[in-house]
Amino acid sequence: MRILVIEDSVLIQRALVTGLRRAGFAVDASGDGADGLQRALGVEYDAIVLDLWLPKLDGTEVLRRVREQRDDVPILLLTARDSVEDRVAGLEAGADDYLVKPFAFAELVARVRTLCGRRYGARRRTVTVGDLCVDISGRTATRSNESIELTSREFALLELLALRRGSVVPRRDIESRLYDDRIDPTSNAVDAAICRLRRKIDRPGLAPLVHTRRGEGYSLGMTRSP
Repeated sequence: MRILVIEDSVLIQRALVTGLRRAGFAVDASGDGADGLQRALGVEYDAIVLDLWLPKLDGTEVLRRVREQRDDVPILLLTARDSVEDRVAGLEAGADDYLVKPFAFAELVARVRTLCGRRYGARRRTVTVGDLCVDISGRTATRSNESIELTSREFALLELLALRRGSVVPRRDIESRLYDDRIDPTSNAVDAAICRLRRKIDRPGLAPLVHTRRGEGYSLGMTRSP
């Protein structure tokens, strides 16, 4: 999942980016409202973490303008404004969630994951494909009741395929949602990630679940997509 963090505090922004990347997200960051708005409208993010006190363009105005053009992207307001009136105003302006500083980072990650899951219609805590069970909340996966050890990036790829199970996920979607500005779009990162995931999911003797649709993308399911 790809996240945009719009936060002007260098220290807070750095902590958010580092922590969210360690949690398996691809993360882009902006330090002012004008640049943040341009990024929010130019890239299809799975969620946006938005501060309200921003230079160049206030966070409330960023929220309003994003909502005018993009109603589908979840937005979490992260701010020191802690009054009930501020929270109500933020939610009524179009925010999906509101978290007050200072905050527990584990709570932030949980809220962001929930927002991303809602975007894909994932209300359940687990997704099952054949004998593969993907626990979205617990960030674990098992197949035939055996635990599968995955890195945070590998789980993020599996989560994306599982949330769109049975459908072909275009390569460009994987690039966009798993890799941020640090990745070279000409690299074979997606191919290598799929290969590593397939080795762990489709072990010898088990029916293949990770499928390649040549020229289109990848899918997770019991049979190859038609």
